[in-house]
Amino acid sequence: MKSIFRLLVSAGVALSASGALAQIKEIRIAHVYDKTGALEAYAKQSQVGLMMGLEYATGGKMEVLGRKIVVIEKDGQLKPDVGKSQLASAFGDDKADIAIGPTSSASALAMLPVAEEYKKVLLVEPAVADSITGDKWNRYVFRTARNSTQDAIAGAVALPPNAQIAMLAQDYAFGRDGVKAFKEALAAIGSKAMIVHEEYVPQATTDFTAPAQRMFDALKDKPGAKVIGIVWAGAHPLSKIADLKPERFGIALAPGGNILPVMKSWKAFAGIEGAIYYYYGFPKNKINDWLVAEHKKRFAGAPPDFFTAGGMAAGIAVVEAIKKAGGTDTEKLIAAMEGMTFDSPKGPMTFRKEDHQAMQPMYQFRIKKQQADEWDLLELVREIPAKEIPVPVRNKR
Repeated sequence: MKSIFRLLVSAGVALSASGALAQIKEIRIAHVYDKTGALEAYAKQSQVGLMMGLEYATGGKMEVLGRKIVVIEKDGQLKPDVGKSQLASAFGDDKADIAIGPTSSASALAMLPVAEEYKKVLLVEPAVADSITGDKWNRYVFRTARNSTQDAIAGAVALPPNAQIAMLAQDYAFGRDGVKAFKEALAAIGSKAMIVHEEYVPQATTDFTAPAQRMFDALKDKPGAKVIGIVWAGAHPLSKIADLKPERFGIALAPGGNILPVMKSWKAFAGIEGAIYYYYGFPKNKINDWLVAEHKKRFAGAPPDFFTAGGMAAGIAVVEAIKKAGGTDTEKLIAAMEGMTFDSPKGPMTFRKEDHQAMQPMYQFRIKKQQADEWDLLELVREIPAKEIPVPVRNKR
């Protein structure tokens, strides 16, 4: 009996050691994103893109350095406190080596201190607020997503140089950072355009009559080009503002880019120009060719969208960082990622050493008058290279 007991104990120890070794070999990536809430569509695209990025970067093997990649999904529910607790759970309970997300800027800001507390890398995608890699940043935070300033400078380039502008934005971090960045962008490119009015409304606003009237009143007697700029996430108010007929006062709309289902409704605004982070038909490189072809194959002919490309960039960046670092040790990852250039559907991106923001191109677009199919929405005016987007370093490093 004693011999049998010793054999069982030995077998149990061996099995336990084998299980522990298998877990050690895994690369555990937490994806904390807002699967529920108003930005659910953005989150879904990000998740699809992340998985396609990991697939592409590993040649379909889903392993790096001989270690299997395991993606742990967490729902931040578009609530900063939930996102924060989910990230803590991912690092503390699930033993994630690195985390990616979230969708919301407010949630991202709540999550930044968690990365610092656990001394683990948080790769922010697709949250946009400047403060994420600005005054709220810490050394464990990297970002493949564009920031508000990159949006703003690209948008400023697309405006008439003498424009009088009223800004409409949501009243939270993304909206306020976006308008602040737009002001700074106009100064940075030496534009004579000027923001003369700012209108901030709750995220759930559906009736824009009162804010639109205030913007009309602020602009109608101004000389030169008059423009309403819109910084918005979620269901877009462009059509509702247009229904109030701003053209009565010679006012044009500048919506900025958005996801494809939103832009499909913009055909009536053919000729309007703006700036966008990504549109599937613009970049010309082998990664984007693969992404477009594979996405159409897997999703009934639909091309990849705004946040799909961002998710893919994050997936590729993580794999390349782990390869360069030789593993998932946090300090080695940080050393590897600072200044690292990696390929993406938009072409090469580089993590700036000073604040870990990915420097990347943006695109000036025009809404097409003649659209060949339901997804043929935009024409390229020009690619705005990263070197023409002077993003200030705002952190306290």
